[in-house]
Amino acid sequence: MTRNRLHALALLLLAALPQAAGAEVLRVATYDVDLTRKGAGVLLHDLGREPDAGLAAVLAVIRAARPDVMLLTSFDHDLRGRALAAFLDLLRQGPEGIDYAHVFDGPVNAGEVSGLDLDGDGMLMGWGDGWGWGKFPGNGGMALVSRLPLDTEAARSFRMLRWADLPGAALPETPEGGPWPDAGAQAAFRLSSRSHWDVPVILPDGGRLHLLASNPTPPLFDGPEMGNRLRHRDELRFWALYLDGTAFADDQGRVAPAAAAPVVVLGNLNADPADGAGLDGAIAQLLDHPRLRDPLPRSEGAVAAAAAQGGANLRQNGAPATDTADWRDDGGPGNLRVDYVLPDAALELVGAGVFWPAPEAALAGAVATGPSHRLVWADVVLPEAEPATSAAKTASAALGR
Repeated sequence: MTRNRLHALALLLLAALPQAAGAEVLRVATYDVDLTRKGAGVLLHDLGREPDAGLAAVLAVIRAARPDVMLLTSFDHDLRGRALAAFLDLLRQGPEGIDYAHVFDGPVNAGEVSGLDLDGDGMLMGWGDGWGWGKFPGNGGMALVSRLPLDTEAARSFRMLRWADLPGAALPETPEGGPWPDAGAQAAFRLSSRSHWDVPVILPDGGRLHLLASNPTPPLFDGPEMGNRLRHRDELRFWALYLDGTAFADDQGRVAPAAAAPVVVLGNLNADPADGAGLDGAIAQLLDHPRLRDPLPRSEGAVAAAAAQGGANLRQNGAPATDTADWRDDGGPGNLRVDYVLPDAALELVGAGVFWPAPEAALAGAVATGPSHRLVWADVVLPEAEPATSAAKTASAALGR
């Protein structure tokens, strides 16, 4: 399908979506875009060519959904942010282009050499020996992009937090009950497979909305020590503790709990509430947290896909309408809910959804050729106070005020 044809379909679908209209509404989204490659610099090279079907679908979906702020996951990170800049340049193109002028693109643990045998295979330089699994530093990273200013000076990263320093950490053990893979590696092991970020968005009234972003390791590919499943659950528990008031030291040396300002937890959290491989209650730590609300975003496309594909979907306990990822049905997990936007319970919620069109809808074919994950969004009402600072005025202008 040509790029012009995708542009036209995006406009049609945009007209059908609930819109973040009005000065008080902010659309927050997360999207696992599957823009990972086998080597450093390959993504940048690919972004300089005519978009293939997968990339074209990603661009069309974002242009149609038009989030104000969005977390991109499975996006290769490079130190100068050149791949992200090239991707955002593509998004700006065309009559329905969208401009994300503000970004937070911090380093991640994925692929960063640890110098330790973190996977217990007796080697020091394997893909499983980085602080997070990855083929090169930044492989499968993440980035926040925004139409509103981001308070990057106040942003916090917890990438270097050691797993053993998490209160109540459930660390993997050998069959004999010792530390896995060994005492030294376990003591140094970092909690985040990529990172945990707290990035404030500067709102039009001068206030802040804190984006709590992460992409935990999948609870898969384990041995009897259950290292990935335990790490996955504790990566989620970090946010629960942070919201409960636990003061953590960030990578900048600041020790503090979560701010009192409203938050949104978002990301590909690799956990389904009812199905899949995660440990029981892993995602419930956030879905049931009193400071958050679950908007239960749904789509017609997910219902249709589960019915048409059958297989593992027929044996699941969760509601197909809330699925966010289309995975293998025969010999695989089926379609699951793993991507989340969880707004603060103090925020008024006016809409939420999963960008998974019904089979006959515009962009349904293009979406099917794109990533296995679907974009998830939520619309929240923001304060209506007058802007008080230049940054707040910039935020107001970005939302068309």
